Amino acid sequence: MLSEKKSFNNIKIHTQYSICEGAAKIDDLAEYCKENKIKSLGLADSFNLCGALEFSEKLSKVGTQPIIGTQINILEKGILGKITLYAQTEEGYKNLTKLSSLSYLKTQCSNEPACQIKDLIENSKDLILLTGNQRDFFGKIFSSNKLNDFNYLILTLKKYFKDRIYLEIQRHNEKDETNFENFILNNSKKFNLPLIATQEVFYIDKHMYEAHDALRCIGEKNFIDDKTRLKLSNQHYFKKDIDLQNIYSDIPEALENNYTFHLRFNFKLKKSKPILPSLANDKNYSPEIQLLNLAKIGLKNRFKNFISKRNKSKISEQILIKYEDRLQHEINIINSMDYASYFLIVSDYIKWAKKNFIPVGPGRGSGAGSLVAYCLDITDLDPIQYDLIFERFLNPDRISMPDFDIDFCEEKRDQVFEYLKNKYKDGVAHIITFGKLKARMVLRDVGRVLGLSYGHVDRLCKMVPFDPSRPLTLQESIDREPRFKEEIKNNPKVDKLLKLSLKLEGLNRNMATHAAGVVIAGDKLAEKFPLYNDHNSNLILPSTQYDMYSSENAGLVKFDLLGLKTLTVIDKTLKRLQNKNINLDISKIDLSDKKVFSLLSTGETTGLFQLESAGMREAIKQMKPNKFDDIIALVALYRPGPMSNIPIYNDCKNGTKEPDYIHPTLKEILKTTYGIIIYQEQVMQIAQTLAGFTAGEADILRRAMGKKKKAELDKQKERFINGAIKNGITKDVANFVFTKIEPFAQYGFNKSHAAAYALIAYQTAFLKTYYKEDFIAATMTTELTNTSKLREFVEELKRLNINIIRPSINECFAEFKASKGKILYGLGAIKNVGYEAISNIVKEREKNGKFKSLLDFMNRVNIKDVNKLQLEGLTKSGAFDNFEKDRNKIFQSIPKIIQQIKKTNEDRANNQTSLFGKSNDYLNNFEFAPSISWKQKDLLQEEFKSLGFYISNHPLNEYEEIFNILNVVSYNQFYQGNASEGLVAGTIMSIQEKKSSKGSPYAIIKLSDERGEFELFLFSEMLVANRNKLIESESFVMTLQKDKISNDGIKQRINVKKIVRVNELIEKPYSKVTIEFNENYNIEEIKKILSTYGETKINLIFKNKNNKAHYLLENNRKFDINHFKALKAKKYVANIIV
Repeated sequence: MLSEKKSFNNIKIHTQYSICEGAAKIDDLAEYCKENKIKSLGLADSFNLCGALEFSEKLSKVGTQPIIGTQINILEKGILGKITLYAQTEEGYKNLTKLSSLSYLKTQCSNEPACQIKDLIENSKDLILLTGNQRDFFGKIFSSNKLNDFNYLILTLKKYFKDRIYLEIQRHNEKDETNFENFILNNSKKFNLPLIATQEVFYIDKHMYEAHDALRCIGEKNFIDDKTRLKLSNQHYFKKDIDLQNIYSDIPEALENNYTFHLRFNFKLKKSKPILPSLANDKNYSPEIQLLNLAKIGLKNRFKNFISKRNKSKISEQILIKYEDRLQHEINIINSMDYASYFLIVSDYIKWAKKNFIPVGPGRGSGAGSLVAYCLDITDLDPIQYDLIFERFLNPDRISMPDFDIDFCEEKRDQVFEYLKNKYKDGVAHIITFGKLKARMVLRDVGRVLGLSYGHVDRLCKMVPFDPSRPLTLQESIDREPRFKEEIKNNPKVDKLLKLSLKLEGLNRNMATHAAGVVIAGDKLAEKFPLYNDHNSNLILPSTQYDMYSSENAGLVKFDLLGLKTLTVIDKTLKRLQNKNINLDISKIDLSDKKVFSLLSTGETTGLFQLESAGMREAIKQMKPNKFDDIIALVALYRPGPMSNIPIYNDCKNGTKEPDYIHPTLKEILKTTYGIIIYQEQVMQIAQTLAGFTAGEADILRRAMGKKKKAELDKQKERFINGAIKNGITKDVANFVFTKIEPFAQYGFNKSHAAAYALIAYQTAFLKTYYKEDFIAATMTTELTNTSKLREFVEELKRLNINIIRPSINECFAEFKASKGKILYGLGAIKNVGYEAISNIVKEREKNGKFKSLLDFMNRVNIKDVNKLQLEGLTKSGAFDNFEKDRNKIFQSIPKIIQQIKKTNEDRANNQTSLFGKSNDYLNNFEFAPSISWKQKDLLQEEFKSLGFYISNHPLNEYEEIFNILNVVSYNQFYQGNASEGLVAGTIMSIQEKKSSKGSPYAIIKLSDERGEFELFLFSEMLVANRNKLIESESFVMTLQKDKISNDGIKQRINVKKIVRVNELIEKPYSKVTIEFNENYNIEEIKKILSTYGETKINLIFKNKNNKAHYLLENNRKFDINHFKALKAKKYVANIIV
């Protein structure tokens, strides 16, 4: 019997990074190792090293030796299959990294990542190779009966790997396993290679088997019930030592080699300090010298063009000294932290972008607080002007190194990536991300592999609230949503779906790429860090296999190149203005323009960056901003927590309340924000002023307050009070001040970021103030596929009295176009139309004149630019109304129209005409398919489907007369009126269901009426009672109740008491009706209208000179809104009372 002290090494562990294969989360593995005192564990994820650093760090912490390996595909002799490699040393890990990277970088298109034997040989140093099981590379060669190739490849690898190659034995009770094992056992002596026993582990607990099987089906896009698929046995869990010893007891050599396997490794993958690329543009100077020179040149330019012009009343020499001192201070910190190259690299690609007319944001994050960054053109915000602190970005006491987040025009950002690729060659990469099986996704995927219908699964998924700010787990959703319990009770398949989904939730589903983040680490990145190539994307660069967290721990410094749509909007607006010979330099606009602040004070901020939400519109209306600092404050305050300070800020600003500066020495710091601590920088300034902290120490205090860790906070508090006492402030006062600033610090905002984004917000406000049509058209063009945003802008155009020209194939363009007082609708925004295709059709129109008719359109367009869905979208939107008002007539003929266009194109290609040189008859004639005209309601529903809203009319207009009778008013009339309760009609535009913090369901419903859009909340009982009938484009009449929720009565909460479909209301019979007739009544007509028996009591009043005769009909009659309208139309009907 083998010694009990020896333990089996599980060296074939598949973590969550074995995509749709591994179900053992690294955190769970670490916990398992800790509980079971596991001495060593080997990582063997398929095709990647994504989890290598995380695995190494977390297992080391619990006292388990991590063995780092991976399974790599080998493509040789026409066979593709896996082998397993392990890194013995740091050199071995570099080789493992090269091979893993190579497997992706060499592979073309969508083929599986793979290396060749020669790649293995060239990078074999300090690597151990395991041959795998019957499904792996050597197993496939054996099953293909290529035994000569098997012998040749094994002996070739043995020559280079020497004693670092093992013949592997696995026992999982699977098909073909025994045959392959017998072959290996019979040939091990022939090859003179050692045997090793291994167990491939995909999950920790054996009860995970069924869920793991579903996970594999998700990855393979297969169904669980498919009898032809490869199914693993239920033996791939983390087995006990004693069980594994028993399984392999008949091959002691294989067991012994497994027991001693961990002794062959003296390498552990560790975290690294930041690896900063030492890249200066000029080889004659160090990065530090070059940074200083460029910063000084930049300061001169900034001073000449901006700073001196802004400070005309001050002595320029004194100002320049202030800037030079700050610049040198920052340079000293940057150089002491070896960060010069980082600044140079960022400055280089931003200057290149600006030189090539790619819009770049003024700044983002704490980096905007750097004067060096301002001088190097990294940012466009003067940090001294706005009182921004450099140490908030970079100081020697920082634990993790910061990075610059740079916003670029969304449409042109790829050009910057292309530049980086050309400049840094193979030294730059994106960062990988992982799509996870979150609550909704795991339900969809598991539901599919179980074979449940799409509609059923979709209904279940929608029971999980979608709220990115507060995502719920699947279990939380099940606990909070009673409908899940009903589904489980009624359908056993749902019970199974939920049980499997709960086990798989949180696992990685697929690899993707963090498109904004790049790492630059000098030459040959692939040899130092494992890389991945996403062939499913059109990205220019490869990605690291490490995610953002592991990349940072590995020492990679991230550069964020973000896409900001607003910069695209500004760029498009400026280009439109240039076409009108208006040349505007947006960087030089007046930041104190009264007209701009006047616009902002109205709250009409739709389309303005950061300022367009409903709550923000209300806040800005009450604030009445009149200086740029107000916009900065608002951007910082409008968040959960500090939002409660907005009324205080407004009251102090408008003089109705005195600011509280906490202590006289803090007045200068808090003056601009009326005594409220809004910014993190203010907390730092208070610590410096009151307690003598350095800027770096103040940043540590700020972070300690933000994280709320008691031990660190107590330490900082003591330091603060002692420092304040040294500055002549009593202990009680110091303690009071610390207690006061602590809550603010917890949600204080980064002023550098707020100021930069406030600048972009102001720029959009400036454009909307002076060039509103062009600005709105440019904004709508960038939102071509965002129906809800387009709908908001259409409402905004109505408010601004700007005419919107409805979709027209002869008038409109692919984009939204503007002229004075009107905007032409962008045809590219119609659903299913396609921007490129419609652009080609517009080019044809521009080249050869407007289309004279639908027939002319058919004869001139290219068949490549039209298809059924596109023509349906154009027809439903009314784009062909100029040719034919009956939209359904065209709609029903679309297949014939496509056939005609196709035939015309073919004849044109073949240059065919008739014998006499005349055009074919079909070119001059077209017979529409039989159709019935859409009713107004149907027409508008189809219009809604194509545009996402109504543009030619509104569904409620049809019921205007009825609403007048029933006292149904618009939402605006009700909201502004005095009545506390009333009837309001609305058509649903969108519904978003959420859960409250207590788990109760509620919905936010956007509705529209003929006067605009409005939003209502439906709470638990009302939502549950009406959920099934709340459908987009359906119209309802609601009983609303108004509750005042503020002392001044300005804000009102609107409660929904009842919801009825408009159709139900119209068709609903009245309980009692009184009809009054004039003398000239027609009794036969009246009898005919009231001939049908029903539920309504009918009172008739006949006038005869000065007398009135009252009659109550003996039998109740049918009387609904149609009878009402029929009688109301008669001149002899004086009045109808319902």
